[in-house]
Order: sequence, then structure tokens, then C-alpha cells
Amino acid sequence: MDFSEILDKWEKQSPQKDVYRKDDEIPEAREDERRRLIQKKPDSSIDLHGLTQDEAWDKLDNFFRISRSRGHEKVLIIHGKGNHSKNEGVLRELCRRYIEYCTFAGASGCNSASKGGSGATWVLLKK
Repeated sequence: MDFSEILDKWEKQSPQKDVYRKDDEIPEAREDERRRLIQKKPDSSIDLHGLTQDEAWDKLDNFFRISRSRGHEKVLIIHGKGNHSKNEGVLRELCRRYIEYCTFAGASGCNSASKGGSGATWVLLKK
């Protein structure tokens, strides 16, 4: 008996089941979930006004860990616009670096001007 005969015999003994999977539905579902999360109100927020960079980093780290452990999906960081800084806001830049550092921080962005604008950053938390 050669190899092709073995394969034919095996296929006859164990008919393959039809597997239905529409690959194009998976990204669509993810995009719907992403839109839902972006539009939802934050589950929690933290205000970093008046903190030093070291204090703010520690507070952010603690805040993100607690938020994740509580199952939060979206958080808001209020860091201010940096109007009192010579360059871009110090705390705003620190938040950007922390989001890049944090392994479970996902997409992020700023709200409209009526909801804090560039003085606050929302972050989606990865599961």
C-alpha cells in the first residue's frame, strides 16, 4: 500500500466536518467594539494637576493597575494643557510616555473641547 492509498483510506474513515468561519466578520466585530469603547464614558479618572513628574508617574502606575484589576475598560487622565509651561505641557508628555510604557494601555486620545480637550487624555485598557 502506498501513501496515497493510506490517505484515501483515512479520509473515508474520518469524513471532514465543514468548518464555517467568515474571516471578514472578525475585524468588523473588533471595530464595532473599539467604537463602543471610544464613545463610552470613562470608568474612572485621575487628576495629576500640581504633581511632580515622579509623583505623577507613580500615581499613574497605581491608577492603571487598580483600574485594570477592577475590570475597567476606559480611563481618563486629567493632566492639564500646560499653559504654565514654556514648552508643551510636562504632565501631558509624561502621560504619553507612560501610555507607551504600560503593556495594557491601548488606544488613547483627547476629548472634545467641552470635555477637557487637550487637557485630558482617555485610554482604553487591554484585557
